[in-house]
Amino acid sequence: MDRTLTLLGIESSCDDTAAAVVRLTPGQAPEILSSTVLGQTALHAAFGGVVPEIAARAHAERLDGVVEEALVSAGLTLDALDGIAVTAGPGLIGGVLSGVMLARGLAASRGLPLMPVNHLAGHALTPRLTDGIAFPYLMLLVSGGHCQFLLVEGVDRFRRLGGTIDDAPGEAFDKTAKLLGLPQPGGPAVEAEALLGDPKRFTFPRPLLDRDGCDMSFSGLKTALLRARDTLIAAQGGITVQDRRDLCTGFQAAVAEVLAVKTARALALSGKVTALAVAGGVAANSAIRAMLETVCARSGVPFLAPPLRLCTDNAAMIAWAGIERMRGGIPPSTDFVARPRWPLDDTAPAQLGSGKKGAKA
Repeated sequence: MDRTLTLLGIESSCDDTAAAVVRLTPGQAPEILSSTVLGQTALHAAFGGVVPEIAARAHAERLDGVVEEALVSAGLTLDALDGIAVTAGPGLIGGVLSGVMLARGLAASRGLPLMPVNHLAGHALTPRLTDGIAFPYLMLLVSGGHCQFLLVEGVDRFRRLGGTIDDAPGEAFDKTAKLLGLPQPGGPAVEAEALLGDPKRFTFPRPLLDRDGCDMSFSGLKTALLRARDTLIAAQGGITVQDRRDLCTGFQAAVAEVLAVKTARALALSGKVTALAVAGGVAANSAIRAMLETVCARSGVPFLAPPLRLCTDNAAMIAWAGIERMRGGIPPSTDFVARPRWPLDDTAPAQLGSGKKGAKA
């Protein structure tokens, strides 16, 4: 398809209500004309995690305004669009439905093509939006709700090499923060404490490193930290500030090593790839990123991390995935269903577990 495409993207799979407008002009780099993300952290703070009913209601209340803001920021109206892309899964079904219903209404009112997008495909294709990398490349999606290695072979061709069988890393960080009395979101809080800790004091297990393959597990690591904390409390009546820092350092080191070792295995299984790309909030962790960069340097593979605003949930990646699908000749659809589970690789065995950020794909 050799013409300019301008798409509105809508994302509401978890606790971020987002809309964006992205344009691709032949012969030019893609442009993000606008990107609006309205988070819900304050709404869920008292519950220690995302409450699906609260998230769904917030999406329903905010989506109209977020879409309007994205269009105004882009200086466009609905009539200037070539289509609408919307997250159709996986995720918390109430939120997904909110976005899908709005997208259907907007598309029908203007006669626009509607492109249903897998949320994970949005993440997986982001490196092509930001850096224009060629297929195939290895993608590590590492966030609060998902963790998997994807060999990205085409716009609609993904091969999963492995993933977490229980908690995603971001979820484990959040639970660790809660156990240690740190604020949410837990990832940045744990990382800040870990910078001041003693890396030699606590050595936590590295789950599944003794098994072949690229599958990971982080639930037991969180339990090991809980036991270490309780041991300190029993021995001294509580934990000190330094205890907390040392626990965070040990926990973070374990997560980083597991991800690094499994990444090396995934690269070995991938064959010749153009890069290792990472996305998801956990990709912002400096210790984890440093270990992944080291793995790539040893393997002779470029390391690529999109800007953090495009690593976490956003609608620009959904609009871009819609553009990629339109260019690839994948037809639009209006009769699709919203899906809480939607694996990118239908041939891979189902991942176990369903964490607080939603069902694993």
